[in-house]
Amino acid sequence: MPNGQWYPPEWPARIRALASGDLTAVTPRRAATVMLLRDGRSETGTAGPVVHMLRRRTSMAFAGGAYAYPGGGVDPRDDDHLVGWAGPSLESWAERLGVETVTEAQAVVCAAVRETYEEAGVLLAGPTADTVVSDTTGADWEADREALVARELSFAAFLDRRGLVLRSDLLGAWARWITPAFEPRRYDTWFFVAALPEGQRTRNASTEADRTVWIRPGEAADRYDKGELLMMPPTVATLRALRPYRTAAEALQAADSQDLAPVLAQARTEGDDVVLSWPGHEEFTKHIPSAGGHAADSGTGTEDRGRGPGADRTADRGTDGGPA
Repeated sequence: MPNGQWYPPEWPARIRALASGDLTAVTPRRAATVMLLRDGRSETGTAGPVVHMLRRRTSMAFAGGAYAYPGGGVDPRDDDHLVGWAGPSLESWAERLGVETVTEAQAVVCAAVRETYEEAGVLLAGPTADTVVSDTTGADWEADREALVARELSFAAFLDRRGLVLRSDLLGAWARWITPAFEPRRYDTWFFVAALPEGQRTRNASTEADRTVWIRPGEAADRYDKGELLMMPPTVATLRALRPYRTAAEALQAADSQDLAPVLAQARTEGDDVVLSWPGHEEFTKHIPSAGGHAADSGTGTEDRGRGPGADRTADRGTDGGPA
């Protein structure tokens, strides 16, 4: 049965153009995305931690119809001004994220917290180092959130104006994926895990999503396998990695042991055909015929058009939700 892997039809031509020198790879943009977890029951009533996911609108240029997590690009303005900070030091974050400077580390973590607030209405910040904002639903909060979305306000300035401390201790870095070199829109994306703060509730605050769900990671991965949910490889890979954990706190505790070596798709030619693979993630390998036919999953030998029958085709933040 075809799975729900997002697979753009223009990829083969772009891969061949890159291989022939007719296409120049663009520099990836830094980005962050957050797997927001809470304990409880999924929509099907199954016990265990659940993850908050958004479905990108089919009108989105990047991965329309795919399920993803809240996420977006780094705002360079968040490199320039140190913010109120709680949790591991910026030096520790720079080492963990594999970046050269503390300002880069701050900007990546700020992007994770900002995007979670912009797209899910959840703010991982508080007035002190051991508190979290309990309610962000007022009109003044919404005005600030919209200003952040419009990039009229930097996240650093937002925190300063509100007198808030960013709670980096509520985040754990989980994975890092880089969009393939042949894609026109590329992202160097850090995946974080976080637990929903007590008293806060998610909502679909993104104009780029038409649906949000709380779902068990294993259930979401199973529905991808059945072709019911459309997703990008890093989303599926991180869902599978979350599957063993029994609580949100357990998953957050496990973040420090996760490998943050960047995952970058590779393409090679076999005669006139192209083989696309993600090192360490063989399930996503694609054999792309030179003409006609459909891309095949080398792991199963089954046909995979990237939008299997029954795939849910209608959702998160398209420009920055993460690499393909």
